[in-house]
Amino acid sequence: MKKIALFLAAVMLVFAFASCTDKPVSTSQTESSSPAESSVEPSESSAEPAEKTVVRIAGLKGPTSIGLVKMIEESANGNTANDYRFTVAGSADEVTPLLIKGELDIAAIPANLASVLFNKTEGAVRIAAVNTLGVLYIVEKSAGVSSVADLKGKTLYCTGKGSTPEYTIRHILEKNGIDPDKDLTLEFKSEPTEVVALLNSAESGVAMLPQPYVTVAENSVEGLKTVIDLNAEWEKAENSTEIITGVAVVRKEFAESNPEAVKAFLSEYADSVGYVNTNVEEAAELVEKYGIVKAAIAKKAIPKCNVIFMSGEDMKESLNVYLGVLYEANPQSVGGKLPGEEIYLILE
Repeated sequence: MKKIALFLAAVMLVFAFASCTDKPVSTSQTESSSPAESSVEPSESSAEPAEKTVVRIAGLKGPTSIGLVKMIEESANGNTANDYRFTVAGSADEVTPLLIKGELDIAAIPANLASVLFNKTEGAVRIAAVNTLGVLYIVEKSAGVSSVADLKGKTLYCTGKGSTPEYTIRHILEKNGIDPDKDLTLEFKSEPTEVVALLNSAESGVAMLPQPYVTVAENSVEGLKTVIDLNAEWEKAENSTEIITGVAVVRKEFAESNPEAVKAFLSEYADSVGYVNTNVEEAAELVEKYGIVKAAIAKKAIPKCNVIFMSGEDMKESLNVYLGVLYEANPQSVGGKLPGEEIYLILE
């Protein structure tokens, strides 16, 4: 019991990309006591077939949920193979315990957290798809920063301590000859909105933010500009490999009991991502409807959010490289050891 308690305490420190509220937001647009109880119900005009499998899904309030919105809308209208019950949570620490306890079936979470959970639960969760590539940028306001080298001696406001953002910035700094513990100050905040507020009230400042909150900040902080694309910096440092920000994980037990439902989910998820990327204005309205960010922000941010759907061998190849880089930088970032091939869920 002590080991379980310690593990849960550690996981609660993992912060995903973007949190604007401490309370999860249900797609039904009503408050709920817990993410597992929130759901999208079919419209009254649609007759829900009894044989549809209920699939409980959680996403985070940011890019990892954006690709899901068309599928969730279709489910609400009774037009999907499964009955998707969707919740948007503020951070990964709300989702992780529910996933471990079996109160969720599928979750969109940071890539490194998927590896941590796989190791700590002895394979109880599997990665089914990559859903988001790099979304991190450096923004500055009158701070004289235009390159990674200019971060030396600065205070860099960040979110995502113990998760992909922290490991990404540390790795890029080290690759540029900057000691992240000595040559600058990394000051972590719990939510991107805290960082935006700091930049808004200060005469100058520099911060690392994910999309769509870069767009939020640019719209609300006078004089703020994006100066460094950390995705490009990662590719330069790692010979064109990509940052893998988010993945979709499935509980192994659920996948084994409902293989056809999982196949249908992945097919409909891929279609949803395609819709979001090719119908930005309409998708932005759904992003607001399901409590992620306002439509005006989503419309500007979606093209920069790197929302994708990648499964199968392509997913394995990209994730193996990315997790390997994280492991070399800090083994604990992936749960102490690199996961084996069994971490991947590939359904025939």
